[in-house]
Amino acid sequence: MTDNYSPEDEIIPQAIRKLTPGRLVIASHNMGKVREIAELLGPHGMEPVSAGALGLPEPEETGTTFIANAELKALAAADLSGLPALADDSGLCVEALGGDPGIFSARWAGVDKDFSLAMRLVHEALEAKGPDAGRDAHFICALALAWPDGHVEAFEGRVDGRIVWPPRGDKGFGYDPIFQPLEHSITFAEMDPAAKHAMSHRADAFRQLVETVF
Repeated sequence: MTDNYSPEDEIIPQAIRKLTPGRLVIASHNMGKVREIAELLGPHGMEPVSAGALGLPEPEETGTTFIANAELKALAAADLSGLPALADDSGLCVEALGGDPGIFSARWAGVDKDFSLAMRLVHEALEAKGPDAGRDAHFICALALAWPDGHVEAFEGRVDGRIVWPPRGDKGFGYDPIFQPLEHSITFAEMDPAAKHAMSHRADAFRQLVETVF
């Protein structure tokens, strides 16, 4: 211990907060995402309600990481609703594109959230890299659970795979039709939803959340 040590120098871990059954705001206006999160929460006694159903605005995502944007959205929804709120910030990261579209995954779909456009932009960007460009990619999902008093618990999940073209399947949403997870021959959009839930980036983050807060 050094001579200038004081107890205030210690970093005291924040106590983990448990989530009790009841209403929980899903801080998203993306109904595919809301539906998927609601299905994952079903067994835990929660009553999910979307931010859209409550008329809550979508805050500007100014964070530079998935975690930062998830926390921003969760805190805004918890503050405005007076309820615990869960936010997801997720995206597709393509190694040959330097990690793009990354945190800008939704923005690549434009103001109309046209993911057919977003997928084509990914394909065209890879084609522009030439025939030797790799197709390795991964999905990241950051979850932030916030309470109205500002307490936050955050988690991050990942699943690795590769980009395929043309898009295949109609069961997913977002970039699912062009993402084929490792050791599988079908895309997320071709999978039965239960199979995807068992292995996705969102499922990985949810496992961490469930183990921590329930």
